[in-house]
Amino acid sequence: MVAERISSAPVTDRIRWWRRWPVWSGYVAAGWSLMYAMLGMYWTAGGDGFPFAPIDDDRRSGSILEGIPVALGASLMAVLGLIGTVVALAMARGAGSRHQSAAMIAFGWIVSAGLTLIIPDYTLITVLAFAPLLLVFAFTGVPGPQDGIGDILYWHRTNLIILFVGGLLWAAATLAYQRRRRAACQHCGRRHGSASNGPSQQTLLRWGRWAVLVACLAPLPYEITRIAWYFGHPLGISRDFLTMMQETDGMLTIGLGLAIASVLGGVLTHGLVSRWGEVYPRWIWFKAGKPVPPALAIVPASLVAVVLIPAGLMMLRNLAIGDGWGLRLVSVPWVLWGAALGVATITYHLRRRGACQHCGHGASTVAADAEPQDAG
Repeated sequence: MVAERISSAPVTDRIRWWRRWPVWSGYVAAGWSLMYAMLGMYWTAGGDGFPFAPIDDDRRSGSILEGIPVALGASLMAVLGLIGTVVALAMARGAGSRHQSAAMIAFGWIVSAGLTLIIPDYTLITVLAFAPLLLVFAFTGVPGPQDGIGDILYWHRTNLIILFVGGLLWAAATLAYQRRRRAACQHCGRRHGSASNGPSQQTLLRWGRWAVLVACLAPLPYEITRIAWYFGHPLGISRDFLTMMQETDGMLTIGLGLAIASVLGGVLTHGLVSRWGEVYPRWIWFKAGKPVPPALAIVPASLVAVVLIPAGLMMLRNLAIGDGWGLRLVSVPWVLWGAALGVATITYHLRRRGACQHCGHGASTVAADAEPQDAG
C-alpha cells in the first residue's frame, strides 16, 4: 500500500499542481517581477518596444500610463521590478519580522491592485468577450481591413494582459503569505483554534442577494443604449454618429451582441444566490440533481468581476461626451458592476466551501449546516 501511494503521488501532483499555489505563487511572482525589471533596464538603456511610448492612435491603449516618458516609466519598472523580486522571494520563504511582513503585505496588495485594476484598460473585458471569435480568427484570418490578430492584440494591448497576469500572481502570493503569517491555512484561510466561523449562511445569502441586485442593475444603461442603437434610436448619441455606425458593417451588431451577452451574464449571476447555482436543475437532464462544482461559478465570475473594474475606470478617466453621453458615461457603472459581482462571488464561495482538504477545518460547520436540511 505504501508503494502504491508513493508511485501514484507524482501523477496526482502533476494533475493537481494548481492546488499547490500557496507554495509556488511567490516564486512565480518573483520571476515575473525580475522579467519586468530586466525589461525596464533594457528600455531605460534605449531599447525598442517600450509599451507605453507615444504611438499612432489606432495602436494606443487606454491605460493610465499611456504616453508616460520612457525615462520615467522604464526606470520605475526597473526599480519596482527589482524590489518586487526581493519581496516576492521573501514571501515565498515566509521570511520577515512582524513589521517587515506588514510592509510586504501592504506592498503586495498595492502592486496587485495597480496591475489588475488601475493600469489596464478595456482590453481585458474585450478579449474575454471576444475570446471565441479570436480563436477562430487565429485560424481563418481576421475579416475586414485588419491584417491578422496582430492588428487586434498589438504590443500596447498585449503588455496590459501580461501586467494583469502579473497582478493575479501577486495577489496569490500576497494572500498565501498573509495567511501564513496569521497562522491560518494557506488554502482556505481558516485559523487553527479559532472559535469564530464567520457570518452565518443566512447572512451571507442576504449579502449575496443585495450584491446580485446591484450587479444586474449597473449594466442596464449600457444594455439599453446598445439595443436602442441597433433598432435605429440614437439614444445618448447624435443622429450623425448613429448613421456612421449604421454604415459600418457589423458595428451595431457587435454592440447588440455585447448587450445580449451582458443580459445573459445577469441571468447567470442569479445562480450565485439561487438553488440552481448549487444543484443542477431538471432542464440540464444529464446533470440534474447533482451538485454544481463551486469552481464552475467562482472562476468565471471572479475573472469577469476583476476585468470589469479597469474598463469602467478607463471610461471615467476619459469621460468625453462630445458625441453623446451614451458612448462612455453608461460604461462607468461597470466599476460598481465588477465590485458587486465580486462580493456576490465571495459570498457564494463562503457558503459553498466545505471542509478544507488540506487542514480539515470546516467539517463541523458543514455538518451543522446540513442537519436542519436533512431533518426538514
